[in-house]
Amino acid sequence: MSSKAYGLDKGYTDSHERQKVLYKRTLLIVCLSQIFGGAGLAAGVTVGALLAQQMLGTEAFSGLPAALLTLGSAGAAFIVGRLSQRFGRRLGLTAGFMTGGIGAIGVMIAAATNSVILLFASLLIYGAGTATNLQVRYAGTDLANESQRATAISIAMVSTTFGAVAGPNLVGVMGSFALSIGVPALAGPFILSAAAFILAGLVLFIMLRPDPLIIAKMIEANKQGLDHKENLTTIDRINNKRGIVVGATVMVLTQIVMVAIMTMTPVHMKHHGHSLGEVGLVIGFHIGSMYLPSLITGILVDKIGRTAMSIASGATLLLAGILAAVAPSDSMTFLVIALSLLGLGWNFGLISGTAQIVDSTDPSTRAKTQGTVDVFVALAGASGGALSGMVVANSSYATLGFSGAIMSLLLIPVVIWSRSGNKNSKHELDM
Repeated sequence: MSSKAYGLDKGYTDSHERQKVLYKRTLLIVCLSQIFGGAGLAAGVTVGALLAQQMLGTEAFSGLPAALLTLGSAGAAFIVGRLSQRFGRRLGLTAGFMTGGIGAIGVMIAAATNSVILLFASLLIYGAGTATNLQVRYAGTDLANESQRATAISIAMVSTTFGAVAGPNLVGVMGSFALSIGVPALAGPFILSAAAFILAGLVLFIMLRPDPLIIAKMIEANKQGLDHKENLTTIDRINNKRGIVVGATVMVLTQIVMVAIMTMTPVHMKHHGHSLGEVGLVIGFHIGSMYLPSLITGILVDKIGRTAMSIASGATLLLAGILAAVAPSDSMTFLVIALSLLGLGWNFGLISGTAQIVDSTDPSTRAKTQGTVDVFVALAGASGGALSGMVVANSSYATLGFSGAIMSLLLIPVVIWSRSGNKNSKHELDM
C-alpha cells in the first residue's frame, strides 16, 4: 500500500465523522451493486431446473442445476472470503461477480450447443455470482456498530429486490431475445445474468474505495492494540464460538428448506400446465419476499433480538412448507402465498444468522470466517437442491413440502441451546 493510500486510510481511522460518511457511502455502493447482482441471481435460478429438464429429458435430475450452482457457490464463498480477508472487500467481491458472469456465458453456450457437460461445468462457475451476491451483505456491516448491523445487512439485501424481482419477470422477454439470435429460449435469462454480474463487479471495483474492511481493521487495531486477542476472556471466546455456531446453523437450516422447495416449484408448475410467465411470476414473488422485507427485518433483529427472529424464521418456514404441500396444483394464489412465505422465512433466518456471525467476529478474522460459514450455507443449498428432485421424482411435491416443514422445526432446539449457553456463561462470569 502506498504512503498516499495509507495516509488516506489513516484519516478515516482517526475521524468518527469521516467513518460515518464512509459507512453511508459504502452502503450506497453496496446497494447499487446488489441491484445488478439480484438480477443476475434471480434470472438464472428461475429457469435452471427447466433447462436441465429440457436437455436431460427427465425430471429426476432437474434439481441438479441448483445443486451444482450452490456447490460452486460453496467453493466461491471460501475463495471470496479469503481474498477479501487478504486484499479487502473490493477485490474479493469483484473477482466473485466477474467469475459468475463468465459462468453465465458458459451456460448460454452450453444451451446453444446442447452440451450437458459444459452446462454442468458452467453452472459450477455461475455459482460464484450467487456466493458473491450474498457476501456483499457483509461489506455493509464492516463499519457499522452492533446496534446498526442487522439494519445494515437489511439495507444491502433490500436493494437486491429491484433486480431480483425484475429478473424472473424478464424471463419471457429474454427468451424471445434468445430465440431471435438463435439460442434456446431457456438460455435467455442467462444473457441477463452475465451482463448483470459483470456490471455488479465493475461497480464495486471502480467505486468501493477506500475499502471498508481495511478501514475496519485499522480502527480495531487503534482501539484494541496488537494484544487484542489476549485481552479476550474465556467467556468472551466461548460466547463468540457459540454465536458463530448458532448463526451458521440458523442460516444452514433455512437455506436447505428454501432451496429444496424453490428448486422444484417451477418443475411442479410446468408439470401441471402453468406457462413460463406464470412460473416467473411465482418465483418473482418468492424472491421479492426473500429481499423486500429486509429493511423491516433488520430493524426487528436489532430491536427485539437475534433469537426472537430466528424463532420467527422457523415458524414461517413451517407454514410455507405445509401450504406448499396442500396447495392445489392449479392454484396460482396458493403457490404465490406459499413461495412468498418461504422467501420471508429465509429472510428472517439469513439476517438474524448473519447478525450473530458479525457480532461474534472481529475485523482481523471476520471475512474468512464469514466465507467459511457461507461455504456451509452453500453446501446446505446444494444438498437441498440435489435431494429435492429425487424426492419429487420418487414421491411427490407435497412430500417435499411436508419434509421442509418438519426440518424448519429444528431451529427451535438450536435457539434453546443458544439461550441456555448464554445464561450459563453469564452465571460463570458472575461467580
